[in-house]
Amino acid sequence: MLKLSKYLLAATCLTMTTIALAGTTVMMNFTSDKGSGKPAGAVLITETKYGLLFTPNLHDLTPGAHGFHIHQKPSCDDNGMAAGGHFDPKNTGKHLGPYNDKGHTGDLPILYVNSDGTATTPVLAPRLHTIKDISEHALMVHDKGDNYSDEPEKLGGGAGRMVCGIIK
Repeated sequence: MLKLSKYLLAATCLTMTTIALAGTTVMMNFTSDKGSGKPAGAVLITETKYGLLFTPNLHDLTPGAHGFHIHQKPSCDDNGMAAGGHFDPKNTGKHLGPYNDKGHTGDLPILYVNSDGTATTPVLAPRLHTIKDISEHALMVHDKGDNYSDEPEKLGGGAGRMVCGIIK
């Protein structure tokens, strides 16, 4: 029995180490003109065989659909504007959503916020595969939704930058 317990302990430790290596937690704060604002929670990013899984644990947000994106620069200053535009390493210049290879790589699925102001529903980004590819960029929640197009409004109509964190 003792021998079996050692193996179970070793397997558990190995599993926990594997999980820790395949994920990162991004601390999220409300944007402010004076740097980071009050805490809004965190988003766990996990590598899966289907793409990166973003699991939010956010609070005090406006209920409804919100644009959710990876931005170019690792900064949340100036109400999130210091983060630059959407992550677009292929220089497509197009906002086409998370499922179209001809648009920004940083376009993520819509983030849904419950009526109590919490967001806990995971979203899968099938075009992103490793955390390394998005590290040292900003993760952003916008004020409004996202129609995955540049029409009728640029960048899906997400409007202002509400919550931001730096992916490390």
